[in-house]
Amino acid sequence: MRVLVISDIHANLTALEAVLADAGPVDETWCLGDVVGYGPDPNEVVERLRDLPGLTCILGNHDVAVLGQMDYAVFNTEARKSLLWQKKNVTPANLSYLESLPKEAINRANVTLVHGSPRDPVWEYILNTLVARLNFPAFNTPYCLVGHSHIQCMFQLDPVQDRVSLEVPRPDQLRQLTPRAILNPGSVGQPRDRDPRSAYAIYDSQTFVWQARRVKYDVESVQKRIRAAELPEKHALRLAEGW
Repeated sequence: MRVLVISDIHANLTALEAVLADAGPVDETWCLGDVVGYGPDPNEVVERLRDLPGLTCILGNHDVAVLGQMDYAVFNTEARKSLLWQKKNVTPANLSYLESLPKEAINRANVTLVHGSPRDPVWEYILNTLVARLNFPAFNTPYCLVGHSHIQCMFQLDPVQDRVSLEVPRPDQLRQLTPRAILNPGSVGQPRDRDPRSAYAIYDSQTFVWQARRVKYDVESVQKRIRAAELPEKHALRLAEGW
């Protein structure tokens, strides 16, 4: 089964469309949350996403906040401004759809799906091997897929050496997975690894092959829509350099 793995679209329809076109036909799509937040296209992204066949989608912290289920004080000033705009502009139908999505960890094809981490599915970032090590006991499947950090990477547990390693995969490299691993497909709509191209992954659930992928999209058009909506300038600038 060929699975498209995406995360952190952040209301960036142009990036999402580029990813869907680049990925080609898939059997299922697994979305690891943060459908909205930051970007100018929350309604368009929700509507495009919800029509995808074979979709499994969970909530991220920005989604939870837009639903009014998280205190905005935990976000920085620019993120709060964006969330307030999103909450005002997302339609009731799309809010209702987001509300129907789970925010806890779920399993698909012996893979655990979360937004943040297995220990804290909504909020915790896995950015280093220490935090990754603390999270391996929190899931029982061979693999766990996470988003949230906007960084395309993988953490591998070697049970013999009792060692956790961090790897940044080369785009398009086919990686034969071995248990146990925590994998992040990166961000569709706002990469933060100094590569402005949209990040995603293709996972084969039968052969356990992982392919991290990148694709260019029209960043300038998204920046124009961010500025037209009077959203924070920071959220326009960072798209061009991937920070």
